[in-house]
Amino acid sequence: MEIAATSTEYVRVTAVSAVGGSPISPADPPQFAFQPTSVTGNPAAEDWWTGEWASPHARILVGPNGGVTSLEPGEYRVWLTWAAGTETPVYRAGTLTVY
Repeated sequence: MEIAATSTEYVRVTAVSAVGGSPISPADPPQFAFQPTSVTGNPAAEDWWTGEWASPHARILVGPNGGVTSLEPGEYRVWLTWAAGTETPVYRAGTLTVY
């Protein structure tokens, strides 16, 4: 996905599904992290932002006009986690280019 740094819009991750047969609960919102591609390792606890479910997507509003965060131009790895019963999967969901 590519977005302008001045744009406020949803970043969506599709094909999120239950893991190990545990259903996704709307009461447990997805969490997103955006790490520059130059950063290695998993996101730290303070890197996560709360998104929402908009079936079949997990989504989060980013940008300067009401987004949970604004991103400077660059390339970011998009991370996603959520509660799935007794599991808490953590996935790199793709790359976001901000121009």
